Amino acid sequence: MNSSPSGTQREGDQANLFDLSGRVALVTGSTRGLGLAIAGALAGYGADIIVVGRKQHSCDAAAKEIARATGQRVAGLACHVGKWADIDRFVDAVYRQFDTVDVLVNNAGMSPMYPSVDAVTEDLWDKVLGVNLKGPFRLTALIGTRMVRAGGGSIINISSTGARKPTGDIIPYAAAKAGLEAMTVGFANALGPTVRVNAIQPGPFLTDVAKSWDMVEYQRRIEATSALRRFGEPSEIVGSALFLASSASSFTTGSVIRVDGGTF
Repeated sequence: MNSSPSGTQREGDQANLFDLSGRVALVTGSTRGLGLAIAGALAGYGADIIVVGRKQHSCDAAAKEIARATGQRVAGLACHVGKWADIDRFVDAVYRQFDTVDVLVNNAGMSPMYPSVDAVTEDLWDKVLGVNLKGPFRLTALIGTRMVRAGGGSIINISSTGARKPTGDIIPYAAAKAGLEAMTVGFANALGPTVRVNAIQPGPFLTDVAKSWDMVEYQRRIEATSALRRFGEPSEIVGSALFLASSASSFTTGSVIRVDGGTF
């Protein structure tokens, strides 16, 4: 591993603040959307990448796309991050293939629609909490502990403005993301001082998830509640991710960074 992502800055290092050369970044939910944008950006700044999704063929396709664009070493490994035993096997496989993980991005998430709160089934609840909260906990516990032994690392949890301003149609998801933000602070304490743990709180982004939205109604809501009065593009999340993954954020841990277009 190059200079630790949690390390302090030496005089003269400022030009290389965002350099990730020699580091390995694992990004869950990175076959599309925000995860794909983040993985591609980290590779663009020199990191080797582990693309993670539920389906191996999707992981392979995304890995090939990132490798072709950046020239970095990119591997695709499938894992259902909502299943504890799958995560345990997955982490062992990761460390057999890569000697280290320097950056972990817990991005995988899901928020199924439901017609009313009384229609939320136990199965839906368990799946949403599993992918959005249980998975990041187990991955952070296993990989974060190895990061401590290796001398450093950076963990980034992708939350949501739903954690701060939940609406009635995303209650299980909002509860999971609020828990993820609390977990961010707890792990920053547990894994410090060598490993940093932070979160990004995205607002409304135009990803594949948006295909199921009532865009007319949602646009009206955004114009009424957002300072920028528009949706974000996936490319607009990468600056925050690069900051938190790199030595540029060497004195930042336990923080939640809002990237939401000024939602109020």
